[in-house]
Amino acid sequence: MSGLTTDLISSRQKQFYINHLNFLQAMRNKVFLIGHVGQEPEIKNLEGGKKVANITIATNEVYYKDNGDRVEQTEWHRVSAWGKTAEIIEKYVTKGKEIAIEGKLTHRTYEDKNGEKRYVTEVVANELLLIGK
Repeated sequence: MSGLTTDLISSRQKQFYINHLNFLQAMRNKVFLIGHVGQEPEIKNLEGGKKVANITIATNEVYYKDNGDRVEQTEWHRVSAWGKTAEIIEKYVTKGKEIAIEGKLTHRTYEDKNGEKRYVTEVVANELLLIGK
């Protein structure tokens, strides 16, 4: 009987470990943001019928200094979305709307019109939730 208990605990521990590894793997490079859209979405129709939407989202954080002063800090995030998510943004998202997005953080470079190398960090959204009015 004690051998069975040891095997059972070992099996449970193994499953616990596997579940946590799967969870950690799924959470790699995962971004969740809730904020307000800062401008009207920019929609581009690309070759082959692909669609991309570009927006900015403002997130606000409030904290208090040691002396009690309230500080509100706003961070701006570039967000791009493709396919169905871009179509939803095109139809329902406007400047000022509160939304939640889930996606991944990406970095890319490009050359501007003057031939200068530019660096962009953005969230590529794969899920969108419409929150505000």
